[in-house]
Amino acid sequence: MNNIKSTSRRGVKKPGRGVGSASTNVTQDRMGDGVQNETVFYSKAENYWREVEPTVDGMLGGYGKISNIDIDGSKKFLQKFLGQGEGKTGKGCALDCGAGIGRITKRLLLPLFNTVDLVDVTQEFLDQAKVYLGDESKRVENYFCLGLQDFIPQDRRYDVIWIQWVIGHLTDDHLVEFLRRCRGGLRPEGLIVIKDNVAYEGVIPDDVDSSVCRELALVKSLVTRAGLTIVCEEQQMNFPDEIYQVHQLALR
Repeated sequence: MNNIKSTSRRGVKKPGRGVGSASTNVTQDRMGDGVQNETVFYSKAENYWREVEPTVDGMLGGYGKISNIDIDGSKKFLQKFLGQGEGKTGKGCALDCGAGIGRITKRLLLPLFNTVDLVDVTQEFLDQAKVYLGDESKRVENYFCLGLQDFIPQDRRYDVIWIQWVIGHLTDDHLVEFLRRCRGGLRPEGLIVIKDNVAYEGVIPDDVDSSVCRELALVKSLVTRAGLTIVCEEQQMNFPDEIYQVHQLALR
């Protein structure tokens, strides 16, 4: 799901929740996500998103106005890797992780790829995606209703796996395991992209949507644990000042 505040892929996290007290969280969470009960962590997130409107504004936590800026930044970043020739990523099939109603599928992935699969934990969002995508929905081959901690990509199916505003809904260990599975789901020269909020320091929990926001160094360390290499990194620019920084990482 794509929410500015948080996120399955869902959102841009507003600094108002937790940032002011980040220094009190840094010590206890610096070496991990601080999640004490995985079952409660995931069920609370599922319950939160069931109450969110299946609209672009709902996916972005009331920040629908930044959707165009977000998509433009993502497109410029992704197009660096697409094309023909050595080291270039193909345009056959992409996976939208935490897809929500398909905002990223519609605006970013379908214009660039032949087919797209969507995975999200909320069935209502996937049902709405079929309407939101309109005629282009015929190029969506699969709608998977699963949490990413349980999702297993098909081997060597995807040219690009796009993971936006959703890693905060996974524990550290589950994020590492998911990225390892994604690596197996890539075609030759395939690419994984993480685009998400980053904390200024440590790990900042959000009890409202049951997520965490990690500092960039921790995200990078989890990527390394998954056996992946960062081939490009950029900060998304021109977002409102009151939300956390958002970074894009291209992985292989």
